[in-house]
Amino acid sequence: MDDIDDLLAAVASGPQGPEVGAFFDFDGTLIHGYSAALYFRERLASRAVSPRELVGTLVEVFNMQQRGHDVTRLVGVGLGALTGTPLTDLEEMGQQLFRTRISGQLYPDARRLVRAHLRAGHTVALASSATRFQAQAAAEDLGIEHLLVTEVETLDGIVTGRVDGPILWGPGKASAVLAFAEERGLDLTESYAYGNGGEDVLYLETVGRPRPLNADSTLTRAAEERGWTVHRLHRQPRLTPANVVRSAASFAGLATGVAAGLGMGLVNRDRRTALTVAAAISSELALAGAGVSLEVEGQENLWRSRPAVFVFNHQSQLDVVVLAALLRRDFTAVAKKELAKDPTFAAMGWLADVAYVDRTDKVAAREALAPALESLAAGTSLVIAPEGTRSPTPRLLPFKKGAFHLAMQAGVPMVPVVIRNAGEIMPAHSMILSPGTVRVRVLAPVPTDDWTAGNLDEQVARVERLFADTLDDWDTSPE
Repeated sequence: MDDIDDLLAAVASGPQGPEVGAFFDFDGTLIHGYSAALYFRERLASRAVSPRELVGTLVEVFNMQQRGHDVTRLVGVGLGALTGTPLTDLEEMGQQLFRTRISGQLYPDARRLVRAHLRAGHTVALASSATRFQAQAAAEDLGIEHLLVTEVETLDGIVTGRVDGPILWGPGKASAVLAFAEERGLDLTESYAYGNGGEDVLYLETVGRPRPLNADSTLTRAAEERGWTVHRLHRQPRLTPANVVRSAASFAGLATGVAAGLGMGLVNRDRRTALTVAAAISSELALAGAGVSLEVEGQENLWRSRPAVFVFNHQSQLDVVVLAALLRRDFTAVAKKELAKDPTFAAMGWLADVAYVDRTDKVAAREALAPALESLAAGTSLVIAPEGTRSPTPRLLPFKKGAFHLAMQAGVPMVPVVIRNAGEIMPAHSMILSPGTVRVRVLAPVPTDDWTAGNLDEQVARVERLFADTLDDWDTSPE
């Protein structure tokens, strides 16, 4: 078995309940790399780093790497540069940094591991020397409620440039775990802790089930001395020459298929034929070029009841290709108006007679949906992402009501198409694909006969729960 399968099996067979703690280090353990470095690069790119801060940071990084210093002075340099910043600005910056940078660094299997502990009813906490604004968005995305982090001191909502309490590094992190466990009544002898660095030894020793994860050389040596098993999570390399070539081949295949469909449509003067040809050929060529295959459960549900409103969770541009490969014919879609100018989408959008929606104008958006309703009435199925935009991670964004209104008004069923891992193969806002298998589960059609304006919120919540439960089932099951 892979390391993740061993870890999941141990959680499932181990003690259950809230008196068992599960503590996760953040940098290097849940994410590949260090959030502070990502944050610093972001500030460098925006020219927000002064020469003094730059020199001070480089000196303290050298002291840590070559002289064995702890993180205290490096934290001081970083926080000192933020003196006078409103805390709300830091919180907004942390959310933005997660969406654009940190989300792409999360180990895919870290989510499965956290979910396994949550399913076991454990008290799950993130324990890190990172500050709250660095780690909170990731913790929320992973479903981790408790944060043991380095707190930033503020006065009247303004950052003072100092820490508020201890820095949770080395002994500080171990002390924070001990205090949290005492406060919550946890049984540390049955609890778990995950960490990756040599500074995590004291922290890992606080629990009966230490789990060195993605361990560096210092922690690996310490683990060998203590008889701890070292586990590793794996992350596919993305920007490689082979992946660049595959991605180029995939886009070329997509363009070839769309061109073939356009040509067939012109010859036959039939847009429906053009779409069928384009959807079939372009999806096959695009997936083959990228080295991507599909593993589909419930494929029969794609054809059980048409027309229908097909709803999917949106993580990646790859979703469009996946849906074309699944649906094949007789479908249209609703998309944000920006995609009308996207060269990778516009031609297929024209063939499918896509309705483009301005999400900033609710009145115009409702008017734009009228053709979609007419298409449903004429027997053409509709594809729409109820989240409204791509999520940077597999975690669902709140579902909007537009797709549900359309299904209710047209009197057609709704078919949930749950896509597990398209974002791992082609991350949001990326043009590079990695080879792999996209797993899809098509759920049974959901009848809309009893939907009304009065119970629509309940129906939205019900379908959103179907997606969440399906994703959760994948996250906590062996491959």
